[in-house]
Amino acid sequence: MSLLLVVLLLGQTVGKVVSIADGDTITVRPEQGPSVKVRLIGIDAPERGQAFGTRARQELGELVDGQVVEVVGTTKDRYGRLLGDVRHEGRSINLELIRRGFAWAYVEYDPPAEYVAAEAEARAARRGLWSDKSPIPPWTYRKGRRAKQGGAN
Repeated sequence: MSLLLVVLLLGQTVGKVVSIADGDTITVRPEQGPSVKVRLIGIDAPERGQAFGTRARQELGELVDGQVVEVVGTTKDRYGRLLGDVRHEGRSINLELIRRGFAWAYVEYDPPAEYVAAEAEARAARRGLWSDKSPIPPWTYRKGRRAKQGGAN
C-alpha cells in the first residue's frame, strides 16, 4: 500500500505537495481523489507583494515542495481551503515557518502556545522578517489593501 493515501478517519490527508501558492498555502495531491488546497492553520505569512512575501513562499517551498506530507485538519475556511497542521518527516511545518521567522503566530485564531513562543524567539534573534525594524503583519497589510480598493470605487 502506498504512502500517498487520503485517510479520512482522523481528519488526515497524506499526499504530495504539488504547488506553493504563498507562504501559508499549499496544494496537496493524494494518490486518489482530487487535489486539496491547504491553509496552514495557526500562522499567517506575509502576502505576495508585501516585504518578505516572496521569501516566505520560497521558504515553504524549500521545506515541502514535491514532498509527501501529512495534513491534520477537518475544518475548511471561507475560501474552501482545508485548515491544517502540515507535517513532514515528523515535524510541524507550520511551527518551522514561525521558528525561521517567515510567519506570525496568528493570535486572532488562538494558535498553540509553542507557536507564540517560537515567534518570540525568532523576533529576539531577528530571523527572517524580524530583521526588518517594523514588519507589517499580513492582516494589517490586507486591511490596508481592502481600504484602498474600497476607496477607489
